[in-house]
Amino acid sequence: MGYDGSYGGCGFAGGFALLVVLFILLIIIGCSCFC
Repeated sequence: MGYDGSYGGCGFAGGFALLVVLFILLIIIGCSCFC
């Protein structure tokens, strides 16, 4: 993962949380565009 330098020891947890947040934002934006 490329998040090791940024997040220190919890690079995988930080990267996974970031992906989850981006995925939720995509769902919200997609729903507001298509609904």
